[in-house]
Order: sequence, then structure tokens, then C-alpha cells
Amino acid sequence: MTQPWHPIPGGITAPAGFLAAGITAGLKASGKPDLSLLLAPEGAVCAGTFTTSLVRAACVDLCAERLQASGGQARAVLTNSGQANACTGDRGLIDSQRATQAAADRLGLAAEQVLICSTGVIGVPIPMPTLLAGLDPLVAALSAEGGAAAARAILTTDLVEKQIALEAELGGRRVRIGGMAKGSGMIHPNMATMLGTLTCDAGVPAEVWQRMVRRAVDRSFNAITVDGDTSTNDTFLAFAAGERLSPEHFEALEAGLTAVSQHLAKAIARDGEGATCLIEVQVEGAADDTGARAIARTVCGSSLVKCAVHGRDPNWGRIVAAAGRAGVSFDPEAVALWLGEHQLMAAGQPLLFDRAAASAYLRNDPVLIRLVVGAGPGSGVAWGCDLSDQYVRINADYTT
Repeated sequence: MTQPWHPIPGGITAPAGFLAAGITAGLKASGKPDLSLLLAPEGAVCAGTFTTSLVRAACVDLCAERLQASGGQARAVLTNSGQANACTGDRGLIDSQRATQAAADRLGLAAEQVLICSTGVIGVPIPMPTLLAGLDPLVAALSAEGGAAAARAILTTDLVEKQIALEAELGGRRVRIGGMAKGSGMIHPNMATMLGTLTCDAGVPAEVWQRMVRRAVDRSFNAITVDGDTSTNDTFLAFAAGERLSPEHFEALEAGLTAVSQHLAKAIARDGEGATCLIEVQVEGAADDTGARAIARTVCGSSLVKCAVHGRDPNWGRIVAAAGRAGVSFDPEAVALWLGEHQLMAAGQPLLFDRAAASAYLRNDPVLIRLVVGAGPGSGVAWGCDLSDQYVRINADYTT
């Protein structure tokens, strides 16, 4: 299928009818933006994917419960940055409910139509007087040009904003998809990851939209890793609202949804705490795509592989060793391996290669690792980053 999507400015407010805002409410001691709001048009449907961790923030359960009860109907999402509001006991749920009710009152919505995401330090509750005082200026700032401000206000240790918008002509009309995300550390999602929000101005049945989002998440956010740690707050929310799209264009729409999700996912991996490059692992020849993605993600998540890439050391044994512990069956005697254009293995045997040239290749950004594990139809891709001493420094001093 020809890819009809092309990039446009605007982020989450590029699609028609969506408004967003981001402000500095004072939730962070740094004085950086820390409170954002997205408002979707009337009739919007929302699909959500959430962390599968048993230890999760109350906001995650609240979002999941509201989407389940409403059949995927939601109009807004409020995001606070600075406090994860996870592991805070009954107060965590009470504060999430208070915040969404207060936002709903100002938007003229039912509280059940408002979702909430929180990010920051685990065990730290939201300073509610500060958040509540910020809601009036936040709502007042809502605009069709507010995508960038909203993307800034959800960041924590991120070094860069992560947003994108794509446009295509489908069924004789313009369709736009926008997205924003945050994430830099504690990235090894088992559902989606970090916090992410997507918007689309095509109408899609809720159940169809949920299936599209689930597949896109598996090929994007569930295919990245930075440090092997799954967050307590991982949430991805995707809104669709607008003129109903004909089913014949659903495949093209899902391609755009996946492209936006993969762009955001790769931006998260590249912005991994202390990272100097993006690592892309391509796996071919597995029995199925699920197995191929599992192998790719295991290689990306290997601390030894990540350290080798950071040190520009073409120690390929670490790559095949990681593939072998992915829990996926394949024939070791069929393995072939490349670093960029440099082939290091064939038919399970090592090859002579120019070690200096392969080491020099590892200075690229991104670094491509290609692994063939057999002749099966399965293929998959995962993304990660190198592991530097800066990662240790950042996380050793995170709360001190």
C-alpha cells in the first residue's frame, strides 16, 4: 500500500476540533511547565492502553475504569508533571477524582468524561492546592495552537519535546493524526509506555479504534526499551472525532496511526537518559512476528549490548547471546548478523570482518543491528539506546 501520510506542524492540535494547553502551575520546583490539558470535540471516542504492572498509580486505574464503563467515550485528559501520585494510598485516587471533577466543572463536562495522567517521582502526591489553582489559567489557555505547549508541560527528565502530526487524503478529504509523548527513563513498557496522547479527526467506531490502537502500540511503544524498568504510570490515550471514515480506508488510517506511534516511540528511545544514539534491531526469519519482536526487544534491552554500543565495541557475541534468552525458539546454526553493512555471522558461524570499520560504524546515530534467525515468515523491529555512565549519574541522584 502506498503511504499517503506526510508530516505537518501542530502536534496534537493539528487534527480539526482539538484544543490543548500547557502552563507552569508551580507543581515543579524547577519552574518549568508542569500542567497540560487536551480537549477533544464532542462525540470523540478514546482507546487506552495501560501498564500491566501490579504496582500502578490510581490515575491509571481511574482512566481504565472510565473508558470501560463508557464504552470508549471521553472528552479530555489532564496531565500533571512532577508527581507520579503512585503508591500514595487512598489519597492518590481521591486526588485524581478531585482533579478531574474540578477540570470537568470548568469545561462543562461530566467528571467521567475527563481522564488524568500523572508523571514524576513515585510516592509523591499531587500538591492539590497548586493544581487546582492552575486550572482556571489552564482552561483559559486552551487553543488550536496549543499542541507544543502541552507537549512541553508533560516532560520530566526528557531533554526534548516529542510531538508529531501527519496528514493524508482519505476518501476525498483531509485526515490528520497528531501525537505527543514523554519518556526518558524507566522505559520498558508492557502495554504502551511513558505518557502518550494521540488525536485524529476521522470518526471511527470505538471497537475498531481500540483494535487499531492495540496493534499500533504493539509495533511501537511495546517495541522500545531504555533501561528494562516498566513504569507505574504508563498510559497511552488515543482520541478520534470527526466525520465517519469509510471502512475501506481503515487500513490506511491504521498505517498513519502506527507511523505516529513509532515516531514517538523512537523519540523516547533516542532521548533515553544519558543516551548518545538510537539502536534499531531488525529481526527476520522467526516463526512469527510476535517472536521476532520479542527477540529484537531482548537484544535492545541487553545491558551488555547497550554498553558495547556506547563503547563502540563490535562484540557481536553479546547480541546473539541476548537473542538466545528471548524465550523464542530458533536454530542457532541458521543465524546471520550485521552491524550496518558489516556482516559478522553467517549460518551460525563467525566471519572475518574489519573490526576497526565496524567500531567506527557504531559511532553512527542510529545504529542498525540486523539479525536473521531462520527462514520463517516472522519479522519485527525494536528500538533502544546505548547505556552510558550518565544514566547512572542521573538515576543515582534522582531524588537527592
